[in-house]
Amino acid sequence: MTQMTQINPQRPRAALFILTVLASATLGAQQNRIDTVTPSAPELASHGAHDIGVRTIQATDRNRADILNTKEGGPVARYDRTLTLEIWYPATLATGQQPGGEYRTITRDPSLSVTLHGRAVRDAAPRLRQDSSEAGSGGYPLIIISHGYPGNRYLMSHLGENLASKGFVTVSIDHKDSTYDDQKAFGSTLYNRPFDQLFVLNELDRLGRPGSGSFLAGLVDASRAGIVGYSMGGYGVVNVIGGGYSKASETGSTAPPNRLLAERGAANPEYRKSVDSRIKAAIAIGPWGMQGGFWDAEGLQGIRTPVLFVAGSADDVSGYEKGTRAIFQGAVNADRYLLTFINANHNAAAPIPAPAETYRASGPSPSSPFTHYADPVWDTARMNNILHHFATAYFSLYLKGEQDKQAYLDVVPNGRDAVYSMDRDGKPAAAHNYWKGFKRGTAVGLMLERASPVK
Repeated sequence: MTQMTQINPQRPRAALFILTVLASATLGAQQNRIDTVTPSAPELASHGAHDIGVRTIQATDRNRADILNTKEGGPVARYDRTLTLEIWYPATLATGQQPGGEYRTITRDPSLSVTLHGRAVRDAAPRLRQDSSEAGSGGYPLIIISHGYPGNRYLMSHLGENLASKGFVTVSIDHKDSTYDDQKAFGSTLYNRPFDQLFVLNELDRLGRPGSGSFLAGLVDASRAGIVGYSMGGYGVVNVIGGGYSKASETGSTAPPNRLLAERGAANPEYRKSVDSRIKAAIAIGPWGMQGGFWDAEGLQGIRTPVLFVAGSADDVSGYEKGTRAIFQGAVNADRYLLTFINANHNAAAPIPAPAETYRASGPSPSSPFTHYADPVWDTARMNNILHHFATAYFSLYLKGEQDKQAYLDVVPNGRDAVYSMDRDGKPAAAHNYWKGFKRGTAVGLMLERASPVK
């Protein structure tokens, strides 16, 4: 007989930390896999039909404002800003070549190196799009992925691989001054994040054109672009899709000098003109900044791009009711969704499962390497799978025009209220209104709400 121990939900995080470590180790998390699909995963979490290639490139934005070397009241210094990009894409494997590869990277503790394992094959041959029945023309739609502060290009590598297997080109950015081994003053991240995201869009557009000399030529269609941002990446996404900064944010304690945020402020007519029509849809996961006063009602009204917000209801970094949910409610001119992981904290859905090496290097502190990736309540691989499912439905609908994916988004708002009812032949009964693609009982703990633009 197995003795069961009840856990008091009010116990310190240390108890939850120990249980999470034991459970994760039992499930084989020591393999550091980023491509796990759990038995409880919803339908669209499974990988798609394409093999995946991956390449690393660098791209330089010339003459960017140099926040770290600009003094208040002085001239704006300029520099060439180089970003490292990880690009996943549909690939054709050589005869006998097997899917799979490794990523050697560092963690939240820069001294701790780890090897991640996924499905992508390094430098595999690109597979040009051949399905003439697919909406659009040219290459695959582009999705840009932007990490938090600090983070790196592998933090959401699970999503990069998953979407590439379904006919997208995905590019994840190492944001200079904002990575684990290059974490500089916060003002640089506040200024540079939306500029980085837009620069990468322009660069992938250039490289995707015929005659560019890049492996991306003819492979990527940047006119059908999506963008995903987590935490400070989400902050950048909100601004890129039309959420202009407030006047108050220009002079905050961590703000860049010389009111440089005004360049992308709601009051700046030139900023309004700069909202890029190539970006057809966005996903903002726990976007930071609302509680810090970076947006007001006027700024959020500028968002017109369709957007899916994702959050944990217990987010103590970006906030929920006064954070992500407030942005969702304020973006009144956008077609928008809010996916909520009930009781999850700031790490809802975005980070990879904590590498096994972080178990040994961590304690229960929220700033330790393990807790940088993990959630005290939710299993990370399960959250990743739920994000894969909804990101697939969302981007397939908005970037590819696959109208059948709308049914995966039209659900009973609170998963606990949905009814799972099948007849003896396994077909939905009259009362069945369970979340499409979800197994019985697996929508509990989730909410998915939709709001339409005001008339």
